[in-house]
Amino acid sequence: MPKHLLAALVCAVSLLSLRAAPPVLPEENCAQLRLPAVPLVTHDPYFSVWSFTDRPNDSWPVHWTGAVNALCGIVRVDGQPYSFLGQPRTPGITPAQTQAVRVSATRTQYVLQAGPVEITLTFTSPLLIDDLDILSRPASYLHLSARATDGEKHQVQLYLDATAEWAVHEPNQPVIWEKIPGGNTADILAIGTTEQKILGRRGDNVRIDWGRFLLASPQNQRAASFLGDVDAARRHFAEQGKLPDSEPAAARPANDRWPGLAFAFDLQTVKNTPADRLLLLAYDDAFSIQYFQQNLRPWWNREGKFSSADLVQMALQDYPALAKRCAQMDARIAQDALRAGGRKYADLCIAAYRQAISAHKAVAGPKGEFFFFSKENFSNGSIGTIDVTYPSFPLFATYNPQLARGLLDFIFDYAESGRWEKPFAPHDVGTYPLANGQTYGGDMPIEESANMLVMAALISRLEGNSSYLQAHRKTLCRWADYLVQNGLDPANQLCTDDFAGHFARNSNLSLKAIVGLGAFAQELRQAGFSSEADRYARIAKLYAQVWPEMARDGDHYGLVFGAANTWSLKYNIVWDKILGLELFDPAIVQSELAFYRTKINPYGIPLDNRSDYTKSDWVLWTAVLADHRTDFDALVDPIWKYVNETPSRVPVSDWHWTTSGKERGFRARSVVGGYSLKILADRLQKTAR
Repeated sequence: MPKHLLAALVCAVSLLSLRAAPPVLPEENCAQLRLPAVPLVTHDPYFSVWSFTDRPNDSWPVHWTGAVNALCGIVRVDGQPYSFLGQPRTPGITPAQTQAVRVSATRTQYVLQAGPVEITLTFTSPLLIDDLDILSRPASYLHLSARATDGEKHQVQLYLDATAEWAVHEPNQPVIWEKIPGGNTADILAIGTTEQKILGRRGDNVRIDWGRFLLASPQNQRAASFLGDVDAARRHFAEQGKLPDSEPAAARPANDRWPGLAFAFDLQTVKNTPADRLLLLAYDDAFSIQYFQQNLRPWWNREGKFSSADLVQMALQDYPALAKRCAQMDARIAQDALRAGGRKYADLCIAAYRQAISAHKAVAGPKGEFFFFSKENFSNGSIGTIDVTYPSFPLFATYNPQLARGLLDFIFDYAESGRWEKPFAPHDVGTYPLANGQTYGGDMPIEESANMLVMAALISRLEGNSSYLQAHRKTLCRWADYLVQNGLDPANQLCTDDFAGHFARNSNLSLKAIVGLGAFAQELRQAGFSSEADRYARIAKLYAQVWPEMARDGDHYGLVFGAANTWSLKYNIVWDKILGLELFDPAIVQSELAFYRTKINPYGIPLDNRSDYTKSDWVLWTAVLADHRTDFDALVDPIWKYVNETPSRVPVSDWHWTTSGKERGFRARSVVGGYSLKILADRLQKTAR
């Protein structure tokens, strides 16, 4: 069968599969809390759009930075227009009433009432953590469904548009639009900047302004399409139920009469059987990351052979299968977390899933290897930061060790290429999206070196062999030797909690060095390097024996060695328990947990005695130290309360005030992947050697 006929047939089957009622997301697989921001389209740091309000038509969708990336949805019921997405400035439109909001690991579903017709919106970002090609493909689905709820027949038309804001960094940038040939498969609309300066901008509060945003509909849905002034299209649709003629393509700024892309559907007579339509939102960036002056392609298109039309056609053809796989992934994430830590813990893991993954970009390295770069969202914009990877690592290590490798491989390449000459691990490899070498103003020698030792050991443990350790043993030994010389009693240097500043004799940083050496020794022994293993194990054990006396502060252990009346969360000691290193007396952890119970505020336990803010990822790591569920819940439940009640309407901030529940700083960061540590810990303990 010719390829174009096969594509058309598959797409037709796809459309038929939508005629059934849209699946209601099972409650047990959804987060049973109010998220501070609701994920809509989530793929990477540039293609990540959220709703910052409880109802989808109370505000415009926004990029995670807060910049508007407008989507507008309107439904006409018997001639009366209702808005169900965004806030159009169109006379005569009535907001539909939100009835339900459901968020699972990969999907977000809204149910709204537009007069006698129920509208269901299901956003699906198929971030299948066990499928790199699908996870890395920047294509999300919006499934629209309408059904009558009064038993009568109604005339219904649907409309959706997206503005050029999806394709610019600033709204004054000129854009151009066009309709792309989609063969017999799809109607494809595209918009992008006229300048197309690929990878021409770096930094934190930055949006993409190269490549093109795509809005597409399966061709046999018989959609009407429009390109141009979307305010005019909204008015025309609201009044007449159809679209005006498209504007001729002529470059103008994105905020000049708001050019955009729109589709409209005449569902004709709607009764109690749902009428469904599918839309695809995608972004084709061609090149995604620059790595030491070489522009790298996204992993899904690593050979550069797929066009924008190919991206749309593949994504539409895959939808029926991906819808089922996303349902399975939702259940897997929810049920794993439920077994590990209960309902509230499961809610947090569900809430973290898309946020953690979409703070990364998957690309093909210079030799075709898989690289998975993180971005430090709303902290400093660094790319590939080790101490951001360290807290986010549990999610990826739990479900796909190849992703875990992808987080570390470019660090080893940097360190082993001669570009990085210091005796400890680097902090980062640049400022997103330019990975041309560390740009952070200072080093974190103990922090990053120990992080790399722990994460490399975890990869070896999860893969069940020593190939990863052997490939990088020389580098890891150099970093381990640095810890031997400097790790027990740290000098005045930064740790991952660098917002608190430099300070010397950090007891928790010392713990990190000790467990890093212990983890490395354990994996060396498994790999057959007995003499090296004996040396590092002996030193780790010696340091673990003297650490309690250095850190003791009455009935607990202090923030710094030698300072009275201080305390801090000792989250780094968690690897002693998880990896079975047996370095520390268990009584240390028990006394710390008992002390922490006396310091808990309404929205969590503070990070240390210096302030009442905390880091939610570290709180959940600390909870893993608990042997009893009551101690675990005592730490987890206030974090659930924070996420559920925070007045800071942004993707979950991992740095918040424990008394007010307000964001202290950071948002949309990958570190919430660390919420999965309890799942990883349980899995490792079941497969312990």
